[in-house]
Amino acid sequence: MLLLDVCRALERASVRYAVAGGYAVALHGAVRGTVDLDIVLSHHEATYVKADAALRALGLVPRLPVAAKEVYNFRKEYVEHRSLVAWSFCDPGDPTRLVDVILTFDKSRISTKRVSYRGVSIPVLSKAELIRMKEASGRPQDLEDVRALRRLR
Repeated sequence: MLLLDVCRALERASVRYAVAGGYAVALHGAVRGTVDLDIVLSHHEATYVKADAALRALGLVPRLPVAAKEVYNFRKEYVEHRSLVAWSFCDPGDPTRLVDVILTFDKSRISTKRVSYRGVSIPVLSKAELIRMKEASGRPQDLEDVRALRRLR
């Protein structure tokens, strides 16, 4: 399973990360189907380099031919001038294995919680942070996720 494979690989590589997006919504307890796995990283060059290596070890490759150091160093330019909000990885042999590294959020500046799933402790954006992120996007699915998250106790 992609979620567990990625989380284990990032943990082995000592990457500071948290799960965001649809997987995070589901891990909080709302019913949500999704294909891509969204993660946020701590904004440190070494974190980006280690995450790149861990994802590549799983057979995932970046969609853009840009090195991890470049993504880290130019992420603000990518977001502001190229509308690139995620550094995407995919499996060339299996198009359902997609990971998006969200460039607009710094894991070290947001609150997270740990959720146990199939015996693996997974760092996930807190419900409040997830709501904030999804409201900021304004996409219909994200706004539906916000409603679902708010209904949770």
